[in-house]
Amino acid sequence: MEKTSMSPSPSTDLVEHVDPVAHSDVKPTLPNADIDQEHQLTFRDAWKHHKAIIGWSFFWAMCAIGWGFDAQVNGAMISVPSFRRDFGYIFEGEAVLPASWQAAFNIISAVGQFLGGFCCSWVADKTGRKPSLAVGILLCTGAIIGQIVTTSKVGFLISKLILGIGLGFYLTLGPLMCSEITPVVLRGISTAGVNLGIAVGQLISNSVIKGFGERTDRWSYRGPFAIQLFFAAFLAAGLAFSPESPWYLVRVGKIEKARKSLQRLYGNNTDISVKLAGMETTVHEESMQKAPSFIDCFRGTDLLRTGISTGVFACQHFVGIIFVLGYSTYFFQLAGLDTAHSFDLGVGVTACGVLGNFCSWFIVNSYGRRKIFVFGMVALTVLLFLIGIMDVIPSSAAKWVQASATVIYAFVYFMTVGAMAFVILGEASSAQLRARTTALATATQALFGIAMNFAIPYMANPDKGNMKGKVGFVFGGLAAIATLGSFFYVPELKGRTFGEIDHMFYNRVPPRKMGGYQIEEEL
Repeated sequence: MEKTSMSPSPSTDLVEHVDPVAHSDVKPTLPNADIDQEHQLTFRDAWKHHKAIIGWSFFWAMCAIGWGFDAQVNGAMISVPSFRRDFGYIFEGEAVLPASWQAAFNIISAVGQFLGGFCCSWVADKTGRKPSLAVGILLCTGAIIGQIVTTSKVGFLISKLILGIGLGFYLTLGPLMCSEITPVVLRGISTAGVNLGIAVGQLISNSVIKGFGERTDRWSYRGPFAIQLFFAAFLAAGLAFSPESPWYLVRVGKIEKARKSLQRLYGNNTDISVKLAGMETTVHEESMQKAPSFIDCFRGTDLLRTGISTGVFACQHFVGIIFVLGYSTYFFQLAGLDTAHSFDLGVGVTACGVLGNFCSWFIVNSYGRRKIFVFGMVALTVLLFLIGIMDVIPSSAAKWVQASATVIYAFVYFMTVGAMAFVILGEASSAQLRARTTALATATQALFGIAMNFAIPYMANPDKGNMKGKVGFVFGGLAAIATLGSFFYVPELKGRTFGEIDHMFYNRVPPRKMGGYQIEEEL
């Protein structure tokens, strides 16, 4: 069968050699042939002819399952009586995990993720994306076993630290690979799939905790930890067959391997010469610039791109994601609901999150990133204030309204802010700094996770602030401020190639005006 070409022949013009300069000072070349190829490819064509891309982007997006499971199990585990009994103390007749150790267990995981993101960036650029994932799998496997067998607080703390480092690898590689192996038409859906992995991980976590949580022995919490080994096994099984990132292979000069990787992704009946030529041109331009470093992420227009890429993840914490989802089961119990109802609602919250993420796939290419993200920020701000208001109304009906608002919050969050943050990260970051920018985004997640996991127990726990749902007022105020910032700085990059995105940032187009910016007039 004759191979199909996705666009006209590539230009063979060579870029004249110049002395190395800073990244943000170089005007990007727009490869017209590659742009035409990307714009001509429709979702139907991609679904029909390039199923391998869809399959492998799904695989890499599922790296986030382990991160989502751990993030949820951290908060939900304190609702398990036997865990509080074995690692806590008795307060007024009830087993309570000390706020200091509760904060330590949660914070140490975020510290590990902070370190893991930066380590992953270095390993991924030096050895490749696949070896980097292998390192993450080994770290997570060892740490999970440590969590299962330890009987001391210190041992559990060390295991959580190592697990956090491994999860930092997972969360960095997921959006990095999804953005590098997919064409424009699939990029939004693929990178939003990373958030689906998080949602699925949280759903599995709550379901497992519901199944084990009412046991009275140590397996009530060891069981959920053991389940995490299946995620590592899934990734290890698929890693052996996964293609390497063609962008990485071109950067290290392995052109023939990059060609084979692209051919595996796009299929043998597709002529990938144009896409490969476009990658080579981009890498050739990068070779004329200074070797990239983390400092470059904060220079020139890359400063704005880094701010956008990390800012959307800061917004996730300003809207109280750790409080509402990570502590949902415990929150329901503090509100006065019995154990059975609190576990049921915990599972319902994460199930709505999964549904919301599925819905994001159907709207991301229709409404764009900016509209969905800003709408989500507004809606979540309203829901947070509603949760706070219901807490000051002394009635059982108010408690159920509060719980219902939490379920709706999960649906809206995963459909909007949760999913779009990964899409924006994959698009706003520059090609040569993408691994480093993704590491910075992971670090942002970790730093805010440290702050929130430290503060929330002291605000919500009955032996400390005992604020319960009134914490919604705190995050409602933070969310309102973040909503204002997102209005001005979240760009609309739907349907843009990486070359076009570089062009807009180089010309300093205001982020909120990028959606309507006409590039054709300047080509």
